[in-house]
Amino acid sequence: MFDLAGYGPQLLSGTVTTIELSLLSLLVSFLLGLLGATAKLSKHRIFKGVATIYTTIIRGVPDLVLMLLIFYSLQIWVNDFTGWLNNLQSTYSFGLQLDPFTSGTITLGFIYGAYFTETFRGAFLAVPKGQLEAARAFGMRSGLVFRRVLFPQMMRHALPGLGNNWQVILKATALVSIIGLSDVIKAAQAAGEATYRSFFFICIAGAVYLVLTILSNGVLMLLERKYAIGVRRAVL
Repeated sequence: MFDLAGYGPQLLSGTVTTIELSLLSLLVSFLLGLLGATAKLSKHRIFKGVATIYTTIIRGVPDLVLMLLIFYSLQIWVNDFTGWLNNLQSTYSFGLQLDPFTSGTITLGFIYGAYFTETFRGAFLAVPKGQLEAARAFGMRSGLVFRRVLFPQMMRHALPGLGNNWQVILKATALVSIIGLSDVIKAAQAAGEATYRSFFFICIAGAVYLVLTILSNGVLMLLERKYAIGVRRAVL
């Protein structure tokens, strides 16, 4: 009989936390990726250099090491900043403590923003320059060119890479349990230790990630169809 020994609510709550963390991290990564790709394609040497250093370091260091470094350094920077504010004035006392969810979102978003940067950079380069020049020739401003011409075509080229990055982010949320976040992995570990059925509950956690991945594949297929509208497929 399928028995969760009373830990069903905790596992459900952990699953919801995992989904929320994944989606918010995806949003941060997406925005950082757009900024990073724009910087790497920029003619400005400083912007291009900063973006190149960012992607090189992030992609060259293991995610677990980066997560620990960023998590602890974030709190140190926040403490230093609030200490500086307190030194400026003595009327109010400032104090800010980052919770594991916020720290995890920032950390995952910062890490995978580097991968999104390279995905978007390749997608930007895949859009024919002639179409952008034609849009500008019709009098479109830069913002309108991006929204009407560049972004839709860029997304069509970027979606396969974005789908892979999203699934990696989804599975990487398991690493956030090491900084104290009560996600589905943390809930499964607690249930396993309490009931001496660790293998069973870890399998439950694995099944949760598998279901989320399958659902994600369905959403990605719908997005690919949406951005492929009007594109003629080659006939072999």
